[in-house]
Amino acid sequence: MSTYQSLLQKKTELDAKIAEAHKHEKIAAITQVRELVQQFGLSADDLFGKYTSAGVRIVVGKRSTVAPKYRDPATSATWTGRGKPPKWIADKDRTAFAI
Repeated sequence: MSTYQSLLQKKTELDAKIAEAHKHEKIAAITQVRELVQQFGLSADDLFGKYTSAGVRIVVGKRSTVAPKYRDPATSATWTGRGKPPKWIADKDRTAFAI
């Protein structure tokens, strides 16, 4: 039967082998990734997306636009009906401004 000390020795040897194997596989993976990045001309933004300085991911893509529902006859300014209403329509009957 193995003693506690011999098992600890085997564990130490195994941990060293694991670390060495991890190091070699990591180097191989990095080499492969670099080749693919060069082959396809990828950037960091392509791989990881864009982030703000606070670490918040910036969603890159097409944002949908909403057609305006209201128009100010004096200035031709428009409003979609979403969010805080502009001063020219606030507290007024909106049917007169409908497009």
